[in-house]
Amino acid sequence: MDENSLSTLIRDHRRILLFTGAGISTGSGISDFRGPNGIWKTRRPVYYQDFMTSEAARIEHWEYKLEGWEGFRQAKPNAAHQAVARLENAGKTELLVTQNIDGLHTEAGTSAELLVEVHGTNRRVECQSCGDLTDPEQHFEAFRKHREPPVCKCGGFLKPATISFGQPLRENDMRRASDAAGDADMVIALGTTLTVNPAATIPLIAAQRGVPYVIINRGETDHDGLSCVTLRLEGDVVELFPPAVEEALALDEK
Repeated sequence: MDENSLSTLIRDHRRILLFTGAGISTGSGISDFRGPNGIWKTRRPVYYQDFMTSEAARIEHWEYKLEGWEGFRQAKPNAAHQAVARLENAGKTELLVTQNIDGLHTEAGTSAELLVEVHGTNRRVECQSCGDLTDPEQHFEAFRKHREPPVCKCGGFLKPATISFGQPLRENDMRRASDAAGDADMVIALGTTLTVNPAATIPLIAAQRGVPYVIINRGETDHDGLSCVTLRLEGDVVELFPPAVEEALALDEK
């Protein structure tokens, strides 16, 4: 099977589960996390328990987030994000589940009703006590000036609203993703090594029901070679996926 087969599969299915990872955003200038040159290989993560119990760990975490904030703030959706939004507009999306924290799917036009950000988002700061969500800019600016980790008006610790190592995923997010995987008639994984569990189990829930499973990624994935994979395309998601979507939607109109 090839890219033409992908267009046909997209044309023929109307409840597509999309599962995206860092590879869809590298074309927008967001650094990869778990790829061959990913950030995770060069920087020790701050674990959630340490964040909650150590002032030094909170400072370290905010310093790490501050380093990348300007890049996140300036990044814009690329053609792959826009192609994903095009599928929703065409009525073909069951749900979009993303591991990314950059908020680019939302900016590209994906609706909140059809989006699950399983690892949270950098576009909000969350109080770990009361759950209040606020705009990050004010907190990054205060930390830049004083190098003191910000706290909420309730006294709780503030943290960018991403899921840290050792922090459980949100139950509602995983439930929505699992339900969609149970209803989808096709699943497409875009730009992900499929190594981070339990998130990476979501495409398999759909694929193991026998629906078509497509993987597009530059580099190996943990699902390569599985019998449930229908089509595996090697390469840049931004180059391969948008043309396939446009062709599929054009075929659908005939």
